[in-house]
Amino acid sequence: MSRNGKIVLVSLIAVVVLALGPLFALRGAEFGGSDNAGSDKVAEITGEEYEPWFTPILEQLIGGELPGEVESLFFCVQTGLGVGVLAYGFGYLVARKKYGGASSEKNTNSEKKP
Repeated sequence: MSRNGKIVLVSLIAVVVLALGPLFALRGAEFGGSDNAGSDKVAEITGEEYEPWFTPILEQLIGGELPGEVESLFFCVQTGLGVGVLAYGFGYLVARKKYGGASSEKNTNSEKKP
């Protein structure tokens, strides 16, 4: 196995251990969301129950809470768009370096010739 192959294998094993380790190390623990933790902390500091400032517009339109599946869909779409923007940006930078550098070298070489 090549050196790069060993690095990839060790990295994959480390990722799996980091992802699954807490599930086995903290059996029975509650992995709650940040919304609940924030509400609990505000109630702890102020001594009053947290009241949201507004109701989401989409929930007002449908007259209730969004189903969990729809929330997950919106989150996945948002994540996909963000990844697309980042991938486009990185691709643009790599292409600019790859192709932009070659054209600038041609320009400097052509300027040196009498």
